[in-house]
Order: sequence, then C-alpha cells, then structure tokens
Amino acid sequence: MTRSTPQGAGRRLEDAIAWAVRNADGIVAIGVALAVGLMDVLNQNMSDNIVSGATLLVLAALVYGGLTERRRRVSDIRAATAGTSRAIEDLAMVRTLSGAEVALAHERARRTTTRWVFKGGTGTYLRAVTLPECVLEAQRQRRSLSMKIDIINPADDQVCTAYARFRSTFGGGFGEWTVERTRKEAYATVVAAGWHRQRLDTLEIDVHLSSVAPALRFDLSDTCLIITQDDPSRVSLSVERDRPLYDYYVTELHQSREQAVKLDLREAVPLSDEPTVDEVRRLLDRLGLPLPSSFTDRDVGDIIDKALRAENPYRR
Repeated sequence: MTRSTPQGAGRRLEDAIAWAVRNADGIVAIGVALAVGLMDVLNQNMSDNIVSGATLLVLAALVYGGLTERRRRVSDIRAATAGTSRAIEDLAMVRTLSGAEVALAHERARRTTTRWVFKGGTGTYLRAVTLPECVLEAQRQRRSLSMKIDIINPADDQVCTAYARFRSTFGGGFGEWTVERTRKEAYATVVAAGWHRQRLDTLEIDVHLSSVAPALRFDLSDTCLIITQDDPSRVSLSVERDRPLYDYYVTELHQSREQAVKLDLREAVPLSDEPTVDEVRRLLDRLGLPLPSSFTDRDVGDIIDKALRAENPYRR
C-alpha cells in the first residue's frame, strides 16, 4: 500500500486552494443556494426578504463569474493580437524595392558596414560597384572590412552552361550570355578580389566557387539583406537586420559557402596596378584555377578589363 508523502499532500492542498480561488464565484453561488434551500425546507416560516436577498446574492455571484470569464477572454484576445502584431511588424521589415530604390538601398548599406556577404552568379555588379565602393569607404573611415563572395565556379562546365542558359532566357537584355562570357565574368571576379586585397591591408576577402547556378542575388551587410534578380524590372526585397528572415539567410549563406570550393587568396601572386597577362595567368594557376587552354592573351586581357573596369550593368 502506497503512503502519501507530506510533499504530495501539501501539493494537493495547494491545487485545491488554487481551484477554489479560480472558481470562487461558482462556489459562493452554490453555497448560498444550498444554505437558503435547506433553511427553506427546515423552516417553512422563512421570511420572503431572506429568500429574495439570497437570490440576489446568487445572481451577483453568477454575474461576477461572467465578468471574470470575460476578462479572461479579453486577456487571451490581447495575447493573440500581440502575437499577430509582432508578425505584422516582422513582415513590415521586408520592403519591396524597384527602379532607383535598389541602387539607393545598396548605397546606404555600404556606408557604415564592416562586412559584406555576396552570393550570385558571376558578380558583375559586385566588381563594378560594391567591391570598389566598400573598399573606398573602408579607406576613408580607416576601418577593417570583411567580404565573402560566393559565385559559380568558372572551371565547372556544367554550371557555366546552366548559368549561361539561364541568363540568355531571363537576363533582362544585357547582351548575349555564352559559356565563354560566363567563365570570363567569374574569372574576373576572382582577379578583382585578389587585386583589391593586395591594396588594402585591413581587407579580409574570401572567394567561394559554387557548382550550383543561382537564380537570385544576395547582398548582406551589417544593416540589411538585399535580394535582387538579374532583371532590374522585377521587384527586389530588402530585409532589415535583427529580423528572422535576415538571421535565416545569414545561416543559409554560410551553409552555401561551406559546400563550395574556397580559394586561398593568401597564396595569390602580386598583381601590378595594371596587371599583365602573365601575372593573371600565374595568379590563377597559384589558386588552383588555371585558365582553359583555349584562352588566348586577348581573352586574358578581357578578364583584366572586366576585373578592374567593369561597367555598372544597371546604369542608365
């Protein structure tokens, strides 16, 4: 036979008291009704005033119970409304951008950021605007800068073919995208990263090469995440920092880099202010990313121009 412990008995007593407090209105109503009913049975000469007063007391207890239940429901509604308000507030932090708003959002993001994470196709806009402007701001403000770049692997025929096909279909009218052009654009981003790294000691820059052709472009700074497409006529998105979607993509972009090939730019050979064809070839060889044998010196010259003198594809 199991004997109850003092702790168990004490807990049952606490539960009973808590139940009585929560249902005090009902207990009062039932108690008064029983008392008056018994008195009425045992004493047939009970005054009508007593019965009427008891009835009012029971009704008052029931009304009190109804008001208490209403307060509980209002409290539940307020709690649910607060949750909805938070959800709406989070959604409000995802803004749509179009036209000139996209460039303005990038400009604001670059002003004070100490890090920039990019994931996209070949990084044309990154080379033309984001990378040089971020480096310039870091120099002006005498601060460090961390950049992580995730683009397609120019040595991967399959992903270059897939990306060229995608851009040819949905590229938004930025010229013909061939496999050769795709490779040159990606090689140029690698050269640009190495060139800028050698000219800013406080720049920490990593390049990751992916075997998956992306359909979207992600730019993440200290203040926001900007999601764009290669077609500027389509709507872009901006997500403020400290919002769930921003934090989700911090993790997503990290995982994407973990599955890509990382280049060790510390092994890069020196590049002149105006790199030569031989320097670029040696750089890519040292990084384990040799140019195709079909690439001529003229092709390497195109890569150098795209690396250091890329045109903003969205300037009109």
